[in-house]
Amino acid sequence: METFEKRKAETLASMTSSSPDKSPKGSIDEPIIPLLNTINSHPSYFTTSSCSGRISVLSHPTATSTSTAKKKAKGGKWVFLTHHKADPDSLLNLLFPPTSEIKPPTLTDPSDLVLRFEPLIIAIECKDVGSATKLVSLAISCGFRESGITSVSNKRVIVAVRCSIRLEVPLGGGGEGILVSPEYVRYLVGIANEKMEANWRRTDGFLNALVSSGFGGDEVEESGGGETVNGEAGDEDSSIKGEAMDSGDQLNLLSNGKVPDENHVGSSGFVYISLPMNPMRIIGEPVEKLFLWGHSACTLDNINRSKILIFGGFGGIGRHARRNDSSLLDLLCGQLETISVQGAPSPRMGHTSSMVGDCMILIGGRADPVNILNDVWVLNPTTSEWKLLECTGSVFPPRHRHAAAAVDSKIYVFGGLVGHSISSALYVLDMSSFEWNEICVQGEWPSPRHSHTLAASGYKLYMFGGYDGDKALGDLYSFDTNKCLWKKENMAGRTPHARFSHSMFVYENYLGIIGGCPVRQHYQELVLLDLRFRLWKYVMLNSIGKDLFVRCTACVVGDDLVMIGGGASCYAFGTKFSEPIKINLLPLLSLSSIENGVEHSVYKDEGGVEQGHSEFKVQQNSNSQISNGGPILNFETEPQGTAVNCHIIAAGVEQGNSELKVQQSSNSKISNGGLILNFESEPRGTDVNHHMIASHWVLQLERKHAKLAKDMLKKFGWLDLGRKVYSVENGIHICFPITENFCTIYLDKQNHTGVTLEELDDLHSLKAFTGDGMISKDCTCLMALDLLMALRATIHADEIVKARKASSSPLKVMNEAVASLIMHRGLPTELLDQLPTRWDRLGDIVVLPVSSFKDPVWDSFGDELWPIVAKSLGGQRLARQGRIAPTQTRDSRLEILMGDNGWVDHRENGILYSFDSTKCMFSWGNLSEKLRMAHLDCRDEVIVDLFAGIGYFVLPFLVRANAKLVYACEWNPHAVEALRRNLHANSVAERCIILEGDNRVTAPKGVADRVCLGLLPTSEGSWVTGVRALRNEGGMLHLHGNAKDSNEAIWTEHVLKSIIEISRSEGYIWEVSIEHVERVKWYAPHIRHLVVDVRCKQIQR
Repeated sequence: METFEKRKAETLASMTSSSPDKSPKGSIDEPIIPLLNTINSHPSYFTTSSCSGRISVLSHPTATSTSTAKKKAKGGKWVFLTHHKADPDSLLNLLFPPTSEIKPPTLTDPSDLVLRFEPLIIAIECKDVGSATKLVSLAISCGFRESGITSVSNKRVIVAVRCSIRLEVPLGGGGEGILVSPEYVRYLVGIANEKMEANWRRTDGFLNALVSSGFGGDEVEESGGGETVNGEAGDEDSSIKGEAMDSGDQLNLLSNGKVPDENHVGSSGFVYISLPMNPMRIIGEPVEKLFLWGHSACTLDNINRSKILIFGGFGGIGRHARRNDSSLLDLLCGQLETISVQGAPSPRMGHTSSMVGDCMILIGGRADPVNILNDVWVLNPTTSEWKLLECTGSVFPPRHRHAAAAVDSKIYVFGGLVGHSISSALYVLDMSSFEWNEICVQGEWPSPRHSHTLAASGYKLYMFGGYDGDKALGDLYSFDTNKCLWKKENMAGRTPHARFSHSMFVYENYLGIIGGCPVRQHYQELVLLDLRFRLWKYVMLNSIGKDLFVRCTACVVGDDLVMIGGGASCYAFGTKFSEPIKINLLPLLSLSSIENGVEHSVYKDEGGVEQGHSEFKVQQNSNSQISNGGPILNFETEPQGTAVNCHIIAAGVEQGNSELKVQQSSNSKISNGGLILNFESEPRGTDVNHHMIASHWVLQLERKHAKLAKDMLKKFGWLDLGRKVYSVENGIHICFPITENFCTIYLDKQNHTGVTLEELDDLHSLKAFTGDGMISKDCTCLMALDLLMALRATIHADEIVKARKASSSPLKVMNEAVASLIMHRGLPTELLDQLPTRWDRLGDIVVLPVSSFKDPVWDSFGDELWPIVAKSLGGQRLARQGRIAPTQTRDSRLEILMGDNGWVDHRENGILYSFDSTKCMFSWGNLSEKLRMAHLDCRDEVIVDLFAGIGYFVLPFLVRANAKLVYACEWNPHAVEALRRNLHANSVAERCIILEGDNRVTAPKGVADRVCLGLLPTSEGSWVTGVRALRNEGGMLHLHGNAKDSNEAIWTEHVLKSIIEISRSEGYIWEVSIEHVERVKWYAPHIRHLVVDVRCKQIQR
């Protein structure tokens, strides 16, 4: 009979063969190769078939189909298939081709076209039923709840690992073609991509659980009744003798008792290697000079890339303050020196610095809370001279917490805090001419943000994360500096978590991201984007969590990443700064070969592989039990003092408001699948008999112990970062929000004698907790629990969270509040269907859509209703949108529901627009065209705007394009009132003449170098007026209008012929040409808002 071992050997040999396998794809899905390798490394298992998860469109024949096409997936053929997240544009181009030359998938036979998402599925042959049972239990605990034993016979035992994350939606069928819209397909692809991400997360969790359970280590050799790990049977240091261990219950350990550090690439890109974080030895100036945050740092390219130039920031020696020190750090010897300079920039933080040639360029920052800067300074490190630049071009508003990156001689600056607003503008400073320009770009424009990062790789910029005033962002954008085009990137692999105040760098073909807020304390993670393969990867850093990489700098010097500064300030703990560290990045160059299954010797993580949030270093007792969801493993352990690093996520949470009294039991139990930890607590007279929700509880202790407790909670991931630390009893006690993991350890109803601070020295060496006030790397979970218990820490309900827990979502808050109100009034709940799911903002006015609250019954209790809605949505005033009045003056029909009036202030690109929202229409969609006009050089030009409105284009012409004079024609008296206010508010009233009335009567003739005709759907009624307004020598016409996307060329030709005919009829001898056609926006489905730039030039006789 063919043995299990022989079948496994044959299967593994076929997996490594270069020949295609029997699957339709012909090869293994790359994302799960590390998972398959981990399973196959165990002597009791091997994989027979697998799929990492896929998104597909399948042409599936019905029962009556006579199609003879090659059948796949229960018949049919794939029209589209990917094992990564799907690109909606690629699928839409396939299903709805942009040209008639490409035909969409035809369904001439009675076939169904179905979009599917199918999750991970792996078939695994097991050595015996016991091994299969353990594997199924582990898979189910990781979310693969449909896993089970699918076949049991004398010859084989087969397990299927699978879950229920699925999607199957028909797109068409029965020979009728595709029956859904492109928008619906895009919506479905979004859902499928979300399911793919969930599938990746579960796959990663399964891989982590396997590694924690002993899979994936060095090969284990059977040796009698025990198992030898990484050594000979007689090697006492490397053997673990067990009575109840079989091949399915192995715990792979190194000879020193640590989890093996074999390299793996997770299914979503996680690379199981660890890079050491080496503290730097600083000589010369005190290292405290580098205790900064919000500073800037650059690598000097002209000195063998061995020095880093640091400027400004908050912190430093003595009293912490904003600094203007210029320091030079030599990486070869650790020498830190202060550069002696004269005329240095003012102290600041939140600025940027970039290297252009041999000089460092400093931009903006904040000198104090009310003094935001926009100055540009140049430091020549060779001569130690600072110089303030006088820049020309566009107005660059003061800002801080922006991001900048240099490409050749140009520095690109995006976003930041500009006054009280957050910017989304992109500026470029040309260092060859010292000229600022605000770039009018196309593509997928990023949202406003600050505290983000920007880095250059070749001619491309990459931007990640930031804060938009409401939440942290996790999006990645690229900007093509050649095409001036933004693109929102969708990379393969698990997307990094949203963050701000982080650092980013470029090393070889990698874009690296490290640190930021919100802080993840249980480990430090280095995020890598492989720019060649467009794949996210992750590397663990061997930090114990005391490094706070927030608002720090990351400089690449050779093969080293140098992290300088970073930290935070907290009323409970004071100010925290991070010391400078160095991380060698050279091992990253071997990741591509690791992904192909080749092992490399890289740096070892001395702390073992981390799993979950808690690391437990379990002291060996007489009879320890460790379980992973299956049968309990009983170990006869080594003599007292040896330790095993285990990582666990416990379940089964109970609580009591008793003093924390945790002590090792002589019969401890540790579980990963529901088995309760036998830690005991002293009830102090309180019954512990009901379940607790961890996010509603805090750990309270005296202020003098707060820092030590904070360090321990952070080290082991017990601090709930989603809630705030606060003080009670006039600051005597500090309350720390705690996680579910911590509450798990705090369960148990049995009484047990606690540990006092005096007794602590008998349990553990106080050296783990004292000295410089920091916990040492030798501090274990149990030591920390003993100390917290001795410090008389107590658990209490978090009253603050209870009071504010409903404020998570404005929409949810509004729905709950309005539902309560109508229930109180006895009104039908069907009214809730009229609540809005979206809204706009005009200044402090929340604008509801016209379809919301449309039943007249709402108005009967509006005095009570509208304040609730406004408060829920964060507005001071509330309005409901109406349609723009179909009058020639295009009056607004906005209805004020709560508030005295509709006047609002709106700032856009440094220009203030004020208007009465109930009487004037404001055009949100013309932002790009206003930017384009603002970037024109209109010095010495006279401009006529025939449809001025509140100053949509008048103000950009005057404020940004520096026009000599603008004639503003407008016949809506409400718009004229707003225009006058805006001209004075922007200090340009003396260069504008307002002509109220019909422009065909009021417009001047023969004066304009440029005429703007910004009226939709067409401005054709004033084309003659526009031609007459131009000077005899001609000029430029900007003609707005709507056209079908299929008729753009026809409409453009019509414009050209019309202007030629009008100019001739007016007696002008002009050469008329179209200089540019701007696509501003979609006005309606298949209807574009276009602007045609018509150049009229006098022909010289």
